[in-house]
Amino acid sequence: MFLARKRKNTPPTVDLGNPSVTIQLPIYNEKYVAKRLVDAVCNLDYPKDKMSIMVLDDSDDDTVELLEKTVNYYKTQGLQIEHIRRGTRKGYKAGALKYAMQITDTEFVAIFDADFIPPTWFLKRSIPHFSKPDIGLIQCRWGHVNENYSTITQVQALSLDFHFLVEQKAKSDSHLFMNFNGTAGIWRRDCIEDAGGWHTATLVEDLDLSYRAQMKGWKCVFLPDIVVDAELPAQMNAAKRQQFRWAKGSIQCATKLLFDITIKRKVALEAKIQAFIQLTRHIVYPLMLIQFLALPILLAGQINLYVVSFLPVITLATYLAMGPGAYILIIQNMYGKSWKSKVKILPALLVYNAGMSVNNTVAVFDAILGKKNEFLRTPKYGIVSKTDDWQGKAYNLPFTQTTLLEIFFGVYGTLAIFISIFSNNPMFVPIIGIQTIGFFYIAYLSLSHTKFKRNKSSKPSPMTKKEKMANTVYKLSMVGILLIITFGVFMAVSGYNSDIYPLDRIRGHFDGIIGSSDPDAIRAHLLAIQLDMEPLLEKLPETTDTHSQIISKNPVWIFATESTNFVRIQNDVNTMLQSVDNISSIPQDNSAYHTGMLDINNRADLLRQNIMDATPYMYVSIANVFSSIIWIAVIIGIFAALKRKRTQLKESDTIGV
Repeated sequence: MFLARKRKNTPPTVDLGNPSVTIQLPIYNEKYVAKRLVDAVCNLDYPKDKMSIMVLDDSDDDTVELLEKTVNYYKTQGLQIEHIRRGTRKGYKAGALKYAMQITDTEFVAIFDADFIPPTWFLKRSIPHFSKPDIGLIQCRWGHVNENYSTITQVQALSLDFHFLVEQKAKSDSHLFMNFNGTAGIWRRDCIEDAGGWHTATLVEDLDLSYRAQMKGWKCVFLPDIVVDAELPAQMNAAKRQQFRWAKGSIQCATKLLFDITIKRKVALEAKIQAFIQLTRHIVYPLMLIQFLALPILLAGQINLYVVSFLPVITLATYLAMGPGAYILIIQNMYGKSWKSKVKILPALLVYNAGMSVNNTVAVFDAILGKKNEFLRTPKYGIVSKTDDWQGKAYNLPFTQTTLLEIFFGVYGTLAIFISIFSNNPMFVPIIGIQTIGFFYIAYLSLSHTKFKRNKSSKPSPMTKKEKMANTVYKLSMVGILLIITFGVFMAVSGYNSDIYPLDRIRGHFDGIIGSSDPDAIRAHLLAIQLDMEPLLEKLPETTDTHSQIISKNPVWIFATESTNFVRIQNDVNTMLQSVDNISSIPQDNSAYHTGMLDINNRADLLRQNIMDATPYMYVSIANVFSSIIWIAVIIGIFAALKRKRTQLKESDTIGV
C-alpha cells in the first residue's frame, strides 16, 4: 500500500494504440502559470492528429491576451488547440468543463489545472492503464515543484502525500470509493456522460462526479508511479482558501450524495461506511473546537478526564500513540530511507492542521447553512525555487474575518494552559499547547502575508494615493492588533492571578485541612483562607434576599444558590476557627476531640466542593464578559477599517484608477 510496495500493486496495462484525447485546461486569471501549462501540454509526446487541446479561459485580466498569443503560436505549429471564451463564469470551473463537453467528441478527456506541469510522456504512460472497459478514471499522483520553498509548502506536500500514497492507493486497490482530485487525471468520455456530466451545485465538482460515476459501476484507478508536478500555495491566505473550498465542498457532497449511496443496493456496506466517513470527515474540525473550548472549563471544575485515573501519563501516551506515533509509522513505510527528513516536518504539520480547524469549521457551517457558492480559485505565482518571490505580484489575498477567530482561540488557549497548570493537570498542556500555537501561527502568517496590491495590471506603476493610504491603514492596524492582543493576554493573566488562582489556593488549603489532625496546622490553613477570601469578597457585588434577608456575595450572577455564597463560606470558615480553638483545649485521647476533628474535616470537604462549584463562574463574571465584548469589538472595528480600504481599492480598479 505504500511506496515500498507500489510496483507490486501497479495496475495492469494493455496496448490501446493511440486513442483520441481531448486535454481540457480550465483557467481563470492565472497569468503567472498559464503559459507554462500550455507549453507543457503542447510538448506532450503524442500524435498531433489524436490530441485536441481546449484552453477554457474564463479570465478577465492580462491572462486573456497572454493565452491568445500562446494559442495562436501553437496553431501555427500544427496543433489542434482552441482558445475557448464562453463569456461568463457561470458554474465556475465545473461550468467551463460542462460547456467544453458539449463540443468534445474524443474517447478520453484529460484535465489539468493551471499550476500543473505534465511530463512529455504523460499520455503514453497513463492511457494504457485503461485495461478494462469499466475503468472510467485514471488519477495520477501530484508532485510538488516548490515543496522546499517554505515550511508551509513542506507541510502541504506531506499532507498531500498522505492523501495520495495512503488513502487514494488503498481505495484504488479495493472496491471502496475513490475520488477524482480535479486535475492530473484522464476520464473516459462515456463515463462522464453516463454519470450525468459535470454538476455545478457544489464547490468540489471532481468529488461529486467521481462518486456518481462509481455509483453507476465505473472503476477509478490511482497510479502512484505517474507523478505530475504542481505548485503548492506559498501564501497562507491562499492555502486557507483552498482548504476552505475543499471542506465546504465535501459537506455539500455529503448532503447531495449520501442518501443515494445509502440506498444503493449495488454499493457494498463497507463502501457506504467509507463514503460516509470521507464526505463528512471535516465535521471533526468543529468537534476539535468544541473540545478545545470545553477542556479548560472541565479542568477548572476538577472533572477527572484521565483515561486511567491513577495514571495520568496514560492519557498523554494515548494521544501520542493515536496521533504523532501513528504518523511516524506511516511515514516510515511511505518514504523508506528518506523517512527521517520527512518526520522533521511532522510537528509543523500537527500545528498547521490544528490551526486550520477554525478556517475549516467556518467552511463546514457555510455548507450546513447553505450559503451561496462562489468558487474562489487558489492563486499561484509561478514559484519554483526559494529565490522566487510572490509578495510583489498580483492576486495576493488579504486576511479575512476568520483571522479574528483564530486570534481569539489563541488567547483562549493561552488561558487554558494556565488553567491546566494551576488545576494540577499539566498532562493536558501539550494537547492544548499544540492547538494554541497553531491558532497563533495561522493568524500570524495570515496577517504578515497580507499585501494591498491591485490585481488588474501586470505593468508596474507608481503607488496611488489611495494605495498609500491603504498601506498606512494596514500597518497601523497591525500595530493596533498586536497591542490589543498583548493587552488582552496581560489582562487575562492578571485576571487569573487575582480571581481564579486565589480559589485554587483556597481549595489547596481545604485539602490540607482534610488531611490533617493537628489543630495548629488547621488554624494556619484557615487563616490563609481568610486572607484569600477578603479581596474576593470586596470585588463581588452584594445582594440581599428579600425573603430571608440573607446577605450574599455570589460569583454566580444568574440563578445563584447559597452553596456558592462567599459570605456564607466566610462565616463557615470563621466557625471552623472557633471550633479549632475549642478543640485545642481538649486532650487528643478524648472522644470529643475526635468528634470535633471529624466535624471540621467534613466541613472542609463540603466547602472545598463549594469553591470548586464557584470557580468556573469566576471566568464569566459580568466584568469579564463586558471586557471581552469591548476587546472583540475593537478588533472587529480594525477589521472593518481594513475591509473598507480593500473595497476602495477594488472600486479604484473597476473605474480604472
